[in-house]
Amino acid sequence: MALAKLQTFALVGIDAVGVEAEVDVAATGLPQVVLVGLADSTVKESTHRVERAIINSGYRKPVSRVVVNLAPADLRKDAASFDLPIALGLLAATQQLPVDALAGVAAVGELALNGATRSVRGALSMAMSARRLGARRLLVPSANAFEAAVVEDLDVYPVGSLAEAVGVLVGAIDIDPASVNLERLFESPQSSGPDFAEVRGQELAKRALVVAASGRHNVLMLGSPGTGKTMLAKRLSTILPPLSIEESLETTRIFSSVGMTSPEQPLKTQRPFRSPHHTSSEAGLVGGGSNPEPGEVSLAHHGVLFLDEFPEFARRTLEVLRQPLEDGHVTITRARGKMTFPADFLMVAAMNPCPCGYLTDPKRACRCTPMQIDRYLSKVSGPLLDRIDIHLEVPAIDWEELRGHTAGRDSQSMRQEVQRAQSIQKQRFQGETIRTNGRMSGRQIREHCQLDKTAESILKQAVEELGLSIRAHDRVLRVARTIADLAGCASIETIHLAEAIQYRRLDRKVWK
Repeated sequence: MALAKLQTFALVGIDAVGVEAEVDVAATGLPQVVLVGLADSTVKESTHRVERAIINSGYRKPVSRVVVNLAPADLRKDAASFDLPIALGLLAATQQLPVDALAGVAAVGELALNGATRSVRGALSMAMSARRLGARRLLVPSANAFEAAVVEDLDVYPVGSLAEAVGVLVGAIDIDPASVNLERLFESPQSSGPDFAEVRGQELAKRALVVAASGRHNVLMLGSPGTGKTMLAKRLSTILPPLSIEESLETTRIFSSVGMTSPEQPLKTQRPFRSPHHTSSEAGLVGGGSNPEPGEVSLAHHGVLFLDEFPEFARRTLEVLRQPLEDGHVTITRARGKMTFPADFLMVAAMNPCPCGYLTDPKRACRCTPMQIDRYLSKVSGPLLDRIDIHLEVPAIDWEELRGHTAGRDSQSMRQEVQRAQSIQKQRFQGETIRTNGRMSGRQIREHCQLDKTAESILKQAVEELGLSIRAHDRVLRVARTIADLAGCASIETIHLAEAIQYRRLDRKVWK
């Protein structure tokens, strides 16, 4: 009998923390398996799975007292990914596997009763942690192999069963480490989804979405039912620049932590588009739980978050969007500490102008009173509106536009405009922590958003007449800077500022 040690990992949020699985088998004592190390019920149940997996794989189970320690003891463990390392430790401690074979090895995986491996969450983060901690080899379930294999300088071995894992460790089975061709993954077309050319009319709305995509400005679309708000929102991600490898890894880690990756697509190569229902809770939107997990705002990281029927969300739920909209991340605080998830997304919201929806429709009469309209619009608070850069009216289209044969602007041409504007911003913010105009700080606004006297006068008039807050004032300047970039102008001109001011639709009463 011996003491065996093996490196494994616990998933905390989207990060993987190193855990050492220690297995000690006593020479004497009553047959009993004791699992210590702040394990929850999911991990404690692993002793039964591991025992049957060992027997059904053709190995003998220990007939003495076994102590399994998952260190550090103050870190909560709550996943079935410890099955495989515990089983390998037991085999090594009972001399059915050489202890030396575990040197430099890390392992994760859930075991079925017949010894087969099942996929785990967070394989990408675990592979990153394995490389950081100096592991040379990582054993993972076959379903997770390609996801973990994107991490360089680490040999990732896909194993389909406990017996296969033992065979790899002792050299009885010749399995090549999994490999992924990152360049080939990113060679796929930018998008095979819907195209803006399918949207009839709404060329002014398309222009506003080009501005939004270019500077990463949040958008609120206001219009009657059936004007195309949802169609426009679903196509916004098709004009965003392709994900970089760094952005892809960040996004994939989030999806992996909640088990939303697949062997066929180990990395997220397309920008995510998330559209939660308006009945979503606060925890569903920003994340939460006793052991916090990412919510929709984090799943939309580097992509688009679409909130349809905006006022129908609970007001308290909407208010939790303030921090991620402002900071690009969300912090969840619990008794055991706090956890921060990335949430740098482009938000697009859509709403009707009134309860019946037809206030701005030229062909249908609105039956709502001003008091009903006020009550409806007040469901979205002023501080939240302040954090939305562009308020966009989406009008009903006429018959000629609806049945016309001339196609409007398509996603490809719009994406080219966005990429040109973002290349200008990349040069502007070289060496800075931000990449787009939508994230400019007060100092950067003063530096990059200088106005001439005419434009200064127009902005002053807008602030006074519309009652713009300091935050709204800054957002107007950010949008104007993006419009100037789209025009290829080094300075903000009057026409650019005027267009940016027109995008503050909800700073004045809708029925005026």
